[in-house]
Amino acid sequence: MTSTPQSRSVLGRYGLWQGEAGWSPQLATAAEEAGFTTLWVGGSPGGDLEVVARLLESTREAIVGTSIVNVWKDDAAPIAEVTRRLHDRFPGRFFLGIGIGHPEATRTYKKPYETLVDYLDALDAAGVDASTRLLAALGPRVLRLSRDRTAGAIPYLTTPQHTREARDILGDGAVLAAEHKVALSADPEQATRLAHETLGFYLGLVNYRRNLEKLGYDAADLEGSGSERLADDLVLRGDLSHVVAGLRAHLESGADHVAVNLLLGEGDDPVEQVGRLGAALRA
Repeated sequence: MTSTPQSRSVLGRYGLWQGEAGWSPQLATAAEEAGFTTLWVGGSPGGDLEVVARLLESTREAIVGTSIVNVWKDDAAPIAEVTRRLHDRFPGRFFLGIGIGHPEATRTYKKPYETLVDYLDALDAAGVDASTRLLAALGPRVLRLSRDRTAGAIPYLTTPQHTREARDILGDGAVLAAEHKVALSADPEQATRLAHETLGFYLGLVNYRRNLEKLGYDAADLEGSGSERLADDLVLRGDLSHVVAGLRAHLESGADHVAVNLLLGEGDDPVEQVGRLGAALRA
């Protein structure tokens, strides 16, 4: 598949992904100045979405998206009300990313697909424009749901192969924003350690394991904190040219946008790293 036209996505080519605790006004400003057009708030942020408001206030034009609001954690009605207020204050700059989360995280996890549909129905009833929301999607069924009921999909912990397969399912009309992890620590050992520590958490979640198995990784790849092959594929590190090529591979495989998940270790300066990576992506 040839590279997807970037004009389809208002998100821009590259965004920066950080958990709620990782964001600061300084980092938001630095990311926008470095050319990251969308700021992603990960890790099921608080339902009041105050962190989103702070990031929008700290930037001039950057879009802010959630990755994700967990449907088990926050009911649709209050999320719809917060979304309306954000759209009123910051027109065109907020995308509501929602997702089903993981069975390991909630005792009430049942009928996940039906729960997503009900949540989208509630957002519709509350007047949340489908074109301003996105859906965390990995498998074909939820990818199709994201195509039909939202602006598109925000897959997490994936490879360019998954991006190609997702684009085939989504077709030409939907946004596809793929997340990919990057570790830019100057110490190669620390970067590798960050990669495996991060993967060790996600490999304990059945949804991600199943998706990685479908992508061709075997039991040895998924054991413990992951094989070197898995770490190399899922966490880009080393020379900046290699990192940039790995991120661009998603665009070449059909993504409109790549959410760069910057992993930070002891002594790492996020503002410095964001500036350096942004310059490399613009080169």
